[in-house]
Amino acid sequence: MRSVAFNSLRGLSRAGSRFQPATLPRVAAARAYSTPAENQYEFIQVSEPRPGVGQVTLNRPKALNALSTPLITELNSALLSFQQSPTIRAIVLTGSERAFAAGADIKEMAPLTFSKAYLDSFIESWSNLTFTVKKPIIGAVSGHALGGGCELALMTDIIYCTKTANFGQPEIKLGTIPGAGGSQRLTRAVGKSKAMELILTGKSFSGEEAERWGVAARAFGSYEELMEQALKTAETIAGYSRVAVQAAKEVVNKSQEVGLRDGVEYERRMFHALFGSQDQKIGMKAFAEKGKAKWVDE
Repeated sequence: MRSVAFNSLRGLSRAGSRFQPATLPRVAAARAYSTPAENQYEFIQVSEPRPGVGQVTLNRPKALNALSTPLITELNSALLSFQQSPTIRAIVLTGSERAFAAGADIKEMAPLTFSKAYLDSFIESWSNLTFTVKKPIIGAVSGHALGGGCELALMTDIIYCTKTANFGQPEIKLGTIPGAGGSQRLTRAVGKSKAMELILTGKSFSGEEAERWGVAARAFGSYEELMEQALKTAETIAGYSRVAVQAAKEVVNKSQEVGLRDGVEYERRMFHALFGSQDQKIGMKAFAEKGKAKWVDE
């Protein structure tokens, strides 16, 4: 299905210590992730490129990975499978070298009426990954991440990108506004004034700027380096206690929702709670004995 991208894509057809990771619990060697559901995927590809690491690749190349309801449905299904998997411990979400996701599928949105969008909660399911997936998600962004694509990237826990990646919220050019959290998450990342400028003008920004402004954790010179480093970081995270990793993600996310005092108190309660886990005992004992922890995820 041919998709209409944002104005900014016109003409594109003419033109990327001491605390070391512990030994992983028993997981399968890197292999193609295969489930019955995978055979039904039309718009994404699912794999397990490293031990403990699941990867979802958006796969609508002719539409520059434009986000449609069928694609999001498949994405949510794949992420839920990874969340439920006993071997997957970290996830990488990516697109192609040319486009992470060039926006929402305009052909799907254009005919919507207010009542249809409102009563069907259109686009609400796009945010499922922020509520249902407790395992860390690394967004590996190359090429275009515009509109819904930028919003999807902002939903991930860590963004890695190429220096030439093209982020933006150009919805204003289409007579509308971000609808999947862009006005909220981008503002938290760059501040009110910068977010206002970007959203009110529809200006895009580069991967280098994304790193400088704190939108992205790191920016890389090539697509190959981006993917290698994203998988390397995911594998590092997969080497730690799943209990501690989930708690760490939870307390950082809480900082985006509450004030400092409440956030620090919440963190302290989670910190205290981890003294009841076996992995905390295992980790501190291994550190004291200068050995490697063998996590049991309890």
